[in-house]
Amino acid sequence: MNFKKEGFVNSQARNLAFLQPGNSLISEQYRIIRTNIMFSNVDSDIQSVLFTSEMPGAGKSTTAANVAAAFAQAGKRTVLVDADLRRPTSHYTFGLSNQSGLTTSIVNQLHMEEIIKHTSVENLDLITSGPVPPNPSELLSSIKMTQLLRELKSHYDMIIVDSPPVLAVTDAQILSKHTDGTVIVTDVKNNNVHRLKEAKQLLEKTDSKILGVVLNNVNMKKESKNNYHYYGSDD
Repeated sequence: MNFKKEGFVNSQARNLAFLQPGNSLISEQYRIIRTNIMFSNVDSDIQSVLFTSEMPGAGKSTTAANVAAAFAQAGKRTVLVDADLRRPTSHYTFGLSNQSGLTTSIVNQLHMEEIIKHTSVENLDLITSGPVPPNPSELLSSIKMTQLLRELKSHYDMIIVDSPPVLAVTDAQILSKHTDGTVIVTDVKNNNVHRLKEAKQLLEKTDSKILGVVLNNVNMKKESKNNYHYYGSDD
């Protein structure tokens, strides 16, 4: 079965700024981050980016989805990979089925074409997490996962990977080995500089290239003169 032909579960995308009317200011912030990512490495192109956070609830899944949409809007053929196998949300965000996805691909040796789903955003495809497994870290560190990410690079201009928080589990460290860069998302209302430093150190142990930090829940009125931040959202 080709899951590209699956229908939408519902027509309302959740927390996707690019599909919400009147969100031009918010959308512009994601375009700024898209541009920063594109120019973050002058020596080679950035083709795959991991999004993570230091703790749950920072908004990293919403940020990953909107940045993926920003790349797609720029004409880049983009795929969003929901590699948060413990708390997946992308199928809700895009209103798609999660009966098959990343986990079923790894376990059942499905081909890439069988798990890729189209979204309502032009140029943006999605690989949902699939059913929650009992051994997420083992699946993400498997040869099949490495092969899938390598195969995606030959078909897409940009790969956005949503992973679990760094301080909660080792999944982000595992995945960061296979992406060109990592973005840490933090909630400015609840973040802690010590936790951020610890997350950074853990990622650096796996030689992850940290591209930057996204600040969520910034008061946009106070920051009106400098809006290089993201809006508040749920993880």
